[in-house]
Amino acid sequence: MFTGQTALTVGSVNVNAATAGLAALIGLGTGVSGALAFRFSERERVGSPEPPNDDPVPSGVAGVLQVLRSSAVVLDASDAVVKASPAAYAMGLVKSRSLTSPELLDLARQVRRDGEIRQVEMDLPHGSTAVLHSTVRIAPLGATLVLVLVEDRTEARRVDEVRRDFVANVSHELKTPVGALSLLAEAVQSASDDPEAVRRFAARMQQEAHRLTSLIQDLIDLSRVQIDAPLAASAQLVHVAEVVAEALDRSYETAAARRIELVADAEDDVAVRGDRTQLSAALGNLVENAVNYSPDDTRVAVTVKHNGDVVEISVTDQGIGIPERDLERIFERFYRVDPARSRATGGTGLGLSIVKHIAATHGGEVTVWSSEGNGSTFTLKLPVSVQERDLAPAG
Repeated sequence: MFTGQTALTVGSVNVNAATAGLAALIGLGTGVSGALAFRFSERERVGSPEPPNDDPVPSGVAGVLQVLRSSAVVLDASDAVVKASPAAYAMGLVKSRSLTSPELLDLARQVRRDGEIRQVEMDLPHGSTAVLHSTVRIAPLGATLVLVLVEDRTEARRVDEVRRDFVANVSHELKTPVGALSLLAEAVQSASDDPEAVRRFAARMQQEAHRLTSLIQDLIDLSRVQIDAPLAASAQLVHVAEVVAEALDRSYETAAARRIELVADAEDDVAVRGDRTQLSAALGNLVENAVNYSPDDTRVAVTVKHNGDVVEISVTDQGIGIPERDLERIFERFYRVDPARSRATGGTGLGLSIVKHIAATHGGEVTVWSSEGNGSTFTLKLPVSVQERDLAPAG
């Protein structure tokens, strides 16, 4: 970790070594505390004189603390805060020259007593209710000072949990149709001398294969849009009326078989700038859900409103509605209000998540209103194209 560039020589030490050690904090991450402790202990061992300075913290340290991504706090022998980075104040670690966390203070005292660097994972309170999942590193800084570094890992932990849940959910969702296909194949083999049974099992195999295909396709679609990347420069002018027509056509046969009326009210001159394929998939998912969760002999309506700089595309059904407790979670991947009903309709639990990501990619959002027994309305809100005169209509 340490090279000849540390400017350490026999009999003398560069007086800026402490500052250099702190600067290494930015690039070396977890090794910074050890580097700082080494610099100060080496200075004391060699006996190089310090320049006169009333500030107990070495010159240049304060400037480095200002640019650290981690929250940094320097404590003196009486546990008072002598230096702290802006991030430490924003994180609520320091108040009135004292650490606000008794656990952090106890660790700092242990480090001062034995001189050993410590690194622990710790949940620190933030505000009245929030908790920050943090990585804490504490190291001695010379004979009396102690350096406390706190890195907020809350978002990283949340992402890890989402990733683990996603993998677990995908494994479960794939296992179900694959297991069903295996059992049905055995059943077909056992009933080889019964043509009627073979036809029945074959039909079930087709259903499970279709379900598996839909799940894989939804996973592919989700992986393409979940990055929330900005639209490419080649995005086209997309006429909303054409997207509405495509979405209704996608569910026409299913709706007709159950005598569900599909109606649309969309102005021909309303357009947005984006990816036509993605927008058709998003609206198509909303219409398909509305049909699947509507009783026979009802109606699904798609309306388009031009509200200032925003286009609102609403899909309204007369279906079973969504319980209030589930409204905040329905856009989560694999979340189902009624798992049995979703499996019966062939739903994968990814459709609304895909809609959410497509809306975000286009600079918009998707909202929902619902009442149990009275139906639901999903609204896709997208910014109106500001470059309509410069773009040719999408073909």
